[in-house]
Amino acid sequence: MSGLRGASVHITGIVQGVGFRPFVYSLAKRFALTGWVRNTSAGVDIEVDGAKSTLDDFIFALKNELPPLARIDDLQTNWHNPNGFTNFEIAHSEAVAGAFQPISPDVCICDDCLRELFDSKDRRYRYPFINCTNCGPRFTIITDIPYDRPNTTMAPFAMCPDCAAEYQNPLNRRFHAQPVACPVCGPHVWLEESNEKRKKSDSLLVSHASSLHDAVAIMEAQRLLAKGKIVAIKGLGGFHLACDAANPQAVIELRNRKLRVDKPFALMMPDLETVEKHCFVNDAERVLLESRRRSIVLLYRRPESTVAAEVAPRQDTLGVMLPYTPLHYLLLSDNRSLITALVMTSGNLSEEPIATDNDEARQRLASLADAFLMHNRDIRTRCDDSVVRVLSDQLSVINDQSESKKLNTDHWSLITYPLRRSRGYAPDPIQLPFDAPPLLATGPELKNTFCLTRERYAFLSHHIGDMQNYETLRSFEDGVAHFERLFCIKPEAIAYDLHPDYLSTRYALQRADRENLPTFGVQHHHAHVAACMAEHGLTGESPVIGVVFDGTGYGEDAAIWGGEFLIADYMGYQRPFHLAYFPLPGGDAAIRHPARTALALLWQLSLDSDERLPPVKELCYEERMALRVQLERGLNAPLTSSMGRMFDAAAALAGVRQQVNYEAQAAIEFEALADPYETGEYLFAVDRPEVQPRPAFEALRADVLADVPLPVISARFHNGLAEMVCEVCCRIRSESHTSAVALSGGVWQNQLLLKRTLARLHGEGFQVYIHRQVPTNDGGLALGQAAVAIARSKVGCS
Repeated sequence: MSGLRGASVHITGIVQGVGFRPFVYSLAKRFALTGWVRNTSAGVDIEVDGAKSTLDDFIFALKNELPPLARIDDLQTNWHNPNGFTNFEIAHSEAVAGAFQPISPDVCICDDCLRELFDSKDRRYRYPFINCTNCGPRFTIITDIPYDRPNTTMAPFAMCPDCAAEYQNPLNRRFHAQPVACPVCGPHVWLEESNEKRKKSDSLLVSHASSLHDAVAIMEAQRLLAKGKIVAIKGLGGFHLACDAANPQAVIELRNRKLRVDKPFALMMPDLETVEKHCFVNDAERVLLESRRRSIVLLYRRPESTVAAEVAPRQDTLGVMLPYTPLHYLLLSDNRSLITALVMTSGNLSEEPIATDNDEARQRLASLADAFLMHNRDIRTRCDDSVVRVLSDQLSVINDQSESKKLNTDHWSLITYPLRRSRGYAPDPIQLPFDAPPLLATGPELKNTFCLTRERYAFLSHHIGDMQNYETLRSFEDGVAHFERLFCIKPEAIAYDLHPDYLSTRYALQRADRENLPTFGVQHHHAHVAACMAEHGLTGESPVIGVVFDGTGYGEDAAIWGGEFLIADYMGYQRPFHLAYFPLPGGDAAIRHPARTALALLWQLSLDSDERLPPVKELCYEERMALRVQLERGLNAPLTSSMGRMFDAAAALAGVRQQVNYEAQAAIEFEALADPYETGEYLFAVDRPEVQPRPAFEALRADVLADVPLPVISARFHNGLAEMVCEVCCRIRSESHTSAVALSGGVWQNQLLLKRTLARLHGEGFQVYIHRQVPTNDGGLALGQAAVAIARSKVGCS
C-alpha cells in the first residue's frame, strides 16, 4: 500500500454524451485501478488510486485512446495520498453553478450501427433511428443542459426494458446514449401525400391510403422518387427536398417549384464507388466524404456522369455527400438499380430558413413536394448541411489533358477549405489564442452566423442564412438564446457590423440599449482578417497584410468596399491600397445585372462601349442612355471598390452572363471556363492608394473584340489578378516589413484565383494564412468581430 498514489484528474472538452465515462471505466478496469469518474457541468472529474507508474499509463491512455467523438481540450492532474478506494465506479453527475461544457455536433451513423442496421438477426434491423454513443444526433435534439434524455427531444419516448438495460450498462456502447431507441419504444417514420397534390389528383400512394408507415413508407418513397416525384424527407437538422438527380424533368420541376433558377443542388450518393463514377475524387476528398461530419464536398464532375446537367448548370463541379443517417442508408440501399444519386436540397423556398417541424413542413412545403417522409422525433435546432472542398497548396493543380480538372494528389499537401460550417461542425468551438470575456458577435447579413465567446472558446453558430426576412431573424434570435443557455454565457458586450441597415446590426444595438451593454462596431473587412488570424491562433502581437476580396462590405467612408489591402491586427487596421472606386448604377440592380456594372466600369475607365461588346448588346439604346445619365449625375450610383463586382463586370464583358439569379453566379461560371494552360495575364496598374483596373480591362475589351476564345480571356483575367495581389503585397512588405498575408473574403472561394495567388506569394517568401476552420466568406465573419471586440475591450476601446 505504501507505493500507492492518488490522482485527481479534471478534463474539459467534448467529453460528455460521447461514451467518455464508460471509456474511463474500462481503462480503470484494464489497469486494475480504484476510484470513480463522474460528469459535472464543468467537465469530467476522476479520482483514482494506484501505483504511480500505472497511473501514468492510465493518463497516457486517457489522452491517446479516446472514443471516436471525444476531444480533450485540457487535462489537469493533482497528485496526493491515496483515498483507499476498493473498486472503480461511475458516480452520479454533479452540477457546478455557472459552469459549461462544449457539446458534440451531430455525426453520421457509425460502422457498428450500420452493420446492425442491415443484420436481420439484430433487434434494430432496418430501424431508421439506430444510434449509440459514437453516432447520431446531439446538437439538433438538445433542449437544455445538462445533456440528459429529459433535456432532449427524445424525452417523450420512454425506453423499453431492453434499451434501458443497454443505457445503464457501462460496458455497453449505448451506455447513457441519450437518443437510444428501438422499434418497440422509439420514433417511427411514415409517408404522407402533400395536401396540395391530393387535392389535384388521385392518391400517389400505391395503397391509396392517406399515409404509410415504417418499412412500407420507405419503399413507397423509393418508388415515388424513381417515378420522378419530389419527396420532402425529414433529416437530422431539417427537411430535404429530394428527387432523382439523373432525371432532368424531375430536377427542372424542383427548380420551378422552389424558385431556384440556376443555383446548384447538392447530391447524395449511396457510396464512394458511385461517387467515383460521377466525379474525380482524390485521397483527401475520399477522407472528407467518409468522415463522420459527412459534409457536402465539391468535386470536379466527370464528363461521362449521368447526373442531369440541370443539377449544376454551366458548372464543372458537383456538391456530393454520402448518407449520414440510418434513414438515408435505407432509402438508398435497395434502390441502386433505379436511382444512383438523389438531389438533396434544403427544404424551403429560396432564401427562407429550412423547415424543421412537421406541421410547418406541411404548410410551407405543400407546393414543393409530392409527398413527405416524416418522423416523430422533433428537431430542436435547424442545421443545414456543411459544404467543404479540398485545396492543394502546391503550384499546379492540373493533371493530364484528358482530366484537366482532376486534382493530382501525388506528394501534394492537401487542405480542407470550408465554405459553409454547420451540421457536423457546429457548435464545436474554435479555440482562441487568448482569454475572452462573455461576448456576443452578431455577424453579417448574408450567410449569417453569430459567435459567443467565453474563456478560450469561440462558439460559432450553425448556418443561419441571409438575414433579409422576418423568418430568418426569428431563427437568429432563437439560436442566440439557445447558445447562451447551453453554454451559460451572459454577454457583457456585443460586437456588430458597421452597416446600419443589417438586421444583425439592429438586433445588436437594440439589445445593447435594452440591457445597457457596451458595443463594438467592427468594419466588415477588418473582421474578415481578424477571423483568419484567430482561427490560426495568432495573438495579434504582429500585424498581417490582409487581402480581403468580396462583394459587399460597408466602408468607413460609407462607400461599398470589397477590394482591400489592409495592414491589420485585432485592435485596428490601415488601408494602404484598395481597388479604385467605380459606380454601381442602381445599387442592387447592378448586382443582379452585371451588364450594368460592366458598362459603368467602362464609363469610369473612359473606355468606349463598342456596340459589339456583349453587355452593350444586352441593353437597348434607351436603357444605355438612361444609364449614362444616371452615371453622369451620380443618381443612385454608389461607389464601390468591390472585387466581386469587378468580377461581374469582367464576366459580362467577356460574354459569360449579363444577368444573375444567385450570388456570384457570373464569376463562378467565368472561373469554370478558364483555360488551365493559358499563361498570359491582364495587368493592373498599382498607384498608391488605388489599384487601377484600366490596363486590364482595356486588354480584356480588346481580346473580346478580337474574338479571343473565352477560356483564354478568363485565364488571363485570373492570372492578372494573382500577379497584382503579389505585387501589392511586395510593396506593402517593403514599407512595413510585414511578411504574413491573410487571404479572406468570398472571392477567395474562387479556387483558380486562390491557387495562382498562393503560388506567387509563396514564391516571394510570404507566410500565407487561408481559412481552415471557418468559411472565407461571410460565414466566418462573426469570429473576427468577436476577436476584434475582445482586443478592444481589454484596453477600454469601443
